[in-house]
Amino acid sequence: MNPTTPSDKSGFKAVLLVDDDRQLVDSLRAAMMDENFLVDVASDGEEAFLKAKVHQYDAIVCDLMMPKLRGDAFYRQATELRPEFAERFLFITGYGNDPEISRFLSTVPARCLLKPFTIQELIDSVRRLVA
Repeated sequence: MNPTTPSDKSGFKAVLLVDDDRQLVDSLRAAMMDENFLVDVASDGEEAFLKAKVHQYDAIVCDLMMPKLRGDAFYRQATELRPEFAERFLFITGYGNDPEISRFLSTVPARCLLKPFTIQELIDSVRRLVA
């Protein structure tokens, strides 16, 4: 994958899935692959940032509360590196009522799904993001 352009030639869309919940990641990855997404995974924001430095993604599905580097900090670093990522994020969180999380989400153009969500809600949200 070219680091400067999204994966538009193959018809497949490249998604980076970032979450520290391995069971959730495995389920979401399988479901997204069944829908013809190319899915790369990272277990925290640090790993995700390393991947974002060398790969271009059509969408980034990212948990907010993770060890090492939280999703909001990863978002800031990734969009500083590549401003085009700003509108390619879909955050997933179980902390929608947390004031700090709410404040962050109100300041960025990214979308958010609150846990628990259905796999179909996630797939539909990612499709809207890459359309």
